[in-house]
Amino acid sequence: MTTKELLIQEINSMSEIELIETLNIVRTIKQKQSKPPHRPGSGKSILRHAGKWVGDDLKECLEIVQSCRGLAEF
Repeated sequence: MTTKELLIQEINSMSEIELIETLNIVRTIKQKQSKPPHRPGSGKSILRHAGKWVGDDLKECLEIVQSCRGLAEF
């Protein structure tokens, strides 16, 4: 038997709820195939700006960040 025939045989014995779940799985698989593969960023865009603070408010900004920090909860 071919894979398609085996699938049809299994589908014929499934309940309506199982069919809905199977349809959702098939659609998810098809969606994944149609999307281009994810390429993580290299970080080059961030590094272009590293060390290039513009303005005279760096100290003030750092104080704001430090005052807003809380204790980490895990």
